[in-house]
Amino acid sequence: MTPTDITRAINDLLFTPGLDLDEAVDRHFTPDYRQRTDGVWSDRASFIRHMTRLRTLVRSGGIEVHDELRDGPRYADRHTVTLTQHNGRTSRTEIYLFAHLAPDGRFQCVEETTLLVTGHPDDGNLGSVE
Repeated sequence: MTPTDITRAINDLLFTPGLDLDEAVDRHFTPDYRQRTDGVWSDRASFIRHMTRLRTLVRSGGIEVHDELRDGPRYADRHTVTLTQHNGRTSRTEIYLFAHLAPDGRFQCVEETTLLVTGHPDDGNLGSVE
């Protein structure tokens, strides 16, 4: 299996609405996946709830990777996600991500910090909304 990366994962999770969410998650994340966003840990079930909620809010968007490093099972990047919601608001969030990849190339653990660059202050919680 080709190791995943943040671009493929985000595109499948948020910007490919015809792709079943469970299929997208299985494609990029292990069954024991866990994530820490801005200091708060969540398990795979919480992550799926988060993505389910985001899919109801997001109309369109894109990802721009600024830096990306891979060293065996370690993966790190700095990327910006631009989201346009159904309510018309657009936001840009910069994310600093450090991850561990499972032997099959999927994300097993992600730790990230988010920074709202532009947008409504309420959109600062999009990285953890459920």
